[in-house]
Amino acid sequence: MPSLAYRTQTLASRKPTRFDFRPNAAGRAAIAAALGLLDLPAFRVSGEIRPVGRQDFDLVAELTAEAVQPCSVSLAPVPCTLRETLHRRFVAGYTTPEGDEVEMADEETDPLPEVLDIAEIATEALALALPLYPRAPGVELGEAVFAGPGVAPLADADLKPFSGLAGLADKLKKPDSGSSSEG
Repeated sequence: MPSLAYRTQTLASRKPTRFDFRPNAAGRAAIAAALGLLDLPAFRVSGEIRPVGRQDFDLVAELTAEAVQPCSVSLAPVPCTLRETLHRRFVAGYTTPEGDEVEMADEETDPLPEVLDIAEIATEALALALPLYPRAPGVELGEAVFAGPGVAPLADADLKPFSGLAGLADKLKKPDSGSSSEG
């Protein structure tokens, strides 16, 4: 896997540290293999690491990529172009909340590591930005029918027993025009 690492102790404390990460073909192939992509023809992350206060840092960058994923239905190649803005804050005194159910205050805040690896951060951002279920043009999921011989398969309507109640409620609300209710 490619790497572009900065030791946080050596980062400038008064001015931003600029970076431009463009892995070569072998690096893009390694990232593509790690993410299950068919190809990664273009991948770039450029931005800066900005000092915040005495020990904290903000990473602000622009990610652009061209990726080719397998179709989630047919496995045919599905190209996509991505453009994402990255913003992460690295805090020196950050403590991870503990407990069974914890509310995260800010999902862009992380503890300050000894080494900030731009390639690792960029690969994670790419993985999160990719479509979850890419689909090739014209590919439909279709309908799967599972039933034994001589058994009628269930339809979607069979699994929604209360769907007929809406129609019945409409019939009850409409006045019956053909009958009279004289008593």
